[in-house]
Amino acid sequence: MTDSSAESGTAPGPRPGDHAIAASDGLLDLLGLLAYAELVAFFRLSEDAALAPSVADKAALGQMAVAEFGHFKLLCGRLSRMDADPDQAMQPFVAALDDFHARTAPADWLEGLVKAYVGDGIAADFYRAVAELVDPQSRALVLEVLADTGHAEFVIARVRAAIDQDPQLAGRLALWARRLVGEALAQAYRVAAEREPLARLLASGGPGGSGGSDAGDLGEIARMFAQLTDTHAQRMAALGLASWGNAPSGD
Repeated sequence: MTDSSAESGTAPGPRPGDHAIAASDGLLDLLGLLAYAELVAFFRLSEDAALAPSVADKAALGQMAVAEFGHFKLLCGRLSRMDADPDQAMQPFVAALDDFHARTAPADWLEGLVKAYVGDGIAADFYRAVAELVDPQSRALVLEVLADTGHAEFVIARVRAAIDQDPQLAGRLALWARRLVGEALAQAYRVAAEREPLARLLASGGPGGSGGSDAGDLGEIARMFAQLTDTHAQRMAALGLASWGNAPSGD
């Protein structure tokens, strides 16, 4: 090497196009992560439909599962148009998402509903936040995929009805929701911190951003996740669990 940075012993600064590359690689990670999340959501909703207590509930969840699979196909189509292999784009996130779902397997129908609303809600907030850093066309696709298919209203109605019938359920479901939030935030933080393309995208502030150091990357990720907790109280209130939000966890 003969450039001035090599001669002076200093690390070379960002090169033209570095931020564009970071944004492109980060976008592939975002779409791959979201595609696998949508595929898993399809299978989970299908399983939930099998456990639903009524035919109407089975049909409603089945319809939502079909919508999730449609979202998965949209994302795979976008990845293919980017000359990316959807399978390869999803692969880095398979173990992390499978591990999260294994650790948070619901014990019954109601816990499954709360997991879908609270745990998946935190994940969706994360995807939306990252989508703010990509190009408008990709952002529109992510927001379309994350649009509510009626699941939130369905979950809220069923959980509130169950609590009205048995108020003692509220404490158990609130503790379950708290655990889900902690697990979801920890898992998403690990994915964002360990996947260099995502970390670079977050630190760069998107296309045209200025980038940052590794410490800055982690700081930006930490700030994002601090903001994600703001909507948790709203979800707990919607489920009728707000008054249990600070219940002791050691009982």
